[in-house]
Amino acid sequence: MARTETARRTGRLAGIGGGLVGYLIFVEFTSGVLQGYYVPLLTDIARYLDINDADVNWLEAAQLMLSAIAVPVLAKLGDLHGHRRVLLGSAVVVALSTVALAFAQSFPLFLVAWALQGMYVVWLPLQVALIWDRSRRTPGAASQTRRATGLIVAALQAGAIAGALGGGQIGQSLGEHFWLVLIAPVVLVVGVCVVVAFLVPESEDRTGGSIDATGAALLSLVLLVITGGLSFVRLNQDALWPWAVTAAGLLLLVPFVRYELRRQDPLVDFRVLRSSSMWPVQLTAGLFGISVLGAQGPLSTFARTDPEVYGYGLGLSTSEVSVVIGAYVISMLIGASQFSRVSRLTTPRRTLIGAATLTGIGYLLLVPFHDTLGQMLSCIAIAGLGSGALVAALPAAAAAAAPVGRTAVATGLTNTTKVLGGSFASATFAIALASGVPLLPDGSAGTAGSLSGYITVWVVCGTAALLAALALLVVPKLAFSDRPVHTSAEESRA
Repeated sequence: MARTETARRTGRLAGIGGGLVGYLIFVEFTSGVLQGYYVPLLTDIARYLDINDADVNWLEAAQLMLSAIAVPVLAKLGDLHGHRRVLLGSAVVVALSTVALAFAQSFPLFLVAWALQGMYVVWLPLQVALIWDRSRRTPGAASQTRRATGLIVAALQAGAIAGALGGGQIGQSLGEHFWLVLIAPVVLVVGVCVVVAFLVPESEDRTGGSIDATGAALLSLVLLVITGGLSFVRLNQDALWPWAVTAAGLLLLVPFVRYELRRQDPLVDFRVLRSSSMWPVQLTAGLFGISVLGAQGPLSTFARTDPEVYGYGLGLSTSEVSVVIGAYVISMLIGASQFSRVSRLTTPRRTLIGAATLTGIGYLLLVPFHDTLGQMLSCIAIAGLGSGALVAALPAAAAAAAPVGRTAVATGLTNTTKVLGGSFASATFAIALASGVPLLPDGSAGTAGSLSGYITVWVVCGTAALLAALALLVVPKLAFSDRPVHTSAEESRA
């Protein structure tokens, strides 16, 4: 009977969109490859561009900042004109920017190409919207979406493992021809373009409205001022005016939110956040972005730092770092693949709280335990279990809590808040790592980040995750569980 029940559930899931989930697994696998491939290469990229390790965080900050602007716009375009169409357009941009990375010889050009490649962050919310569009009229729509999301997020983590291991090995083998190392992932991205263009069916539901161009401009201004202020802090650490610029950017959030609340069809629908099931999810996504997006660079560069020169770090090679990153992503894969099962045994809400708590504990344990490879692997494995579950759970939770016709906007908002958290964290971590950099024996400044900066990164990541767990305590106990299927009349009344 257990096998029959499993087969019945698998059959329902496989039937969503006539094989849709299978195609999306490949798309998200490629997204994972892109997210894992470059991580073990970050120190090599820094040397290739002749920049310090701390400046690698500006690559992440620029990519995340552009993603924070692009995700709500593209998610809204998906709700208006079709999620598959927007998914295809973003895949083309990612393919072109991946090629551009290989031929960018200066830091500014590389920064632009790297930022544009970050368009892959919109793939997950668009895919969740496609799945929800196919399943929401069937019994158990929320649980089906959770299972399907768990599968594609598991594919993302598997891709990140393959990317991290492949990036380390290819970087070690072809290091003398670094442009070949950088361009290798484009083969998979072109495959995504083909799969989406010819195999993924378009969503059926559409909403009225238009793109909030003014809102997009205001959001861009807010992010540019904040990130610009943080970059000035990095260059002028003893001056006060860069902090004033950053504070001005934060104050600009007030008129942006007020403008969006007055709009009938806003870029970022803050009215959706009023739900007691929604705002803790979005807050969790923002706090989670600090660690899952902002801490990747520091983890990689710390592992590459030579302890014989600086007194800390693991002194690993490119290929060895890829194994460390692979171990971290394997734990994320386990967390992502098991979150649906754990949700059925408990509740989705408890699963989210437990995942955030694990993430926080893992990062805080790095503060005292970072001297050996075994210590670091143990800590990041704990953080990875929680992080993987959160990556899978947050978009599905937002989809289940979203009103009809706002699925992509709600799931996209989780990515927006996540990349906002990651963007600010990356810029802040760059400042922390650049402060107190030790001198080399010959008296010259080293290229490694400071130990105090790394400890700051781990404390901030751990504390943010625990705050997310506290926020989730206010979510209703049965939030994100299956809801009754509504008829068309009921949907119109809603």
